[in-house]
Amino acid sequence: MPLWPILSWALGWVFRGVVVKFVILAAVFGVVAFLVPYAINYLGNFLNTSALTSAFSGLTPGMWYFLDATQMAFGLPLVISAYIARFLIRRLPVIG
Repeated sequence: MPLWPILSWALGWVFRGVVVKFVILAAVFGVVAFLVPYAINYLGNFLNTSALTSAFSGLTPGMWYFLDATQMAFGLPLVISAYIARFLIRRLPVIG
């Protein structure tokens, strides 16, 4: 029994099913990784810092403890970046 047809089918499946998808998703990842910092900087220009300062000055010490314990300083920018990345990915015509 010749193994060439089975090997040819397996290599064809790997190339079509794995390599092409990897290249497409790597390109999408590269575009999103490139655009998200620019989008965050662009949105950061519209923030009113005096309003944020007055909002955070009204927090109680217990609330500050909760925010520090849950690592909000790390998590909030992470969530905002994820929302911006989701928005950009949905706007790509390939992904739809």
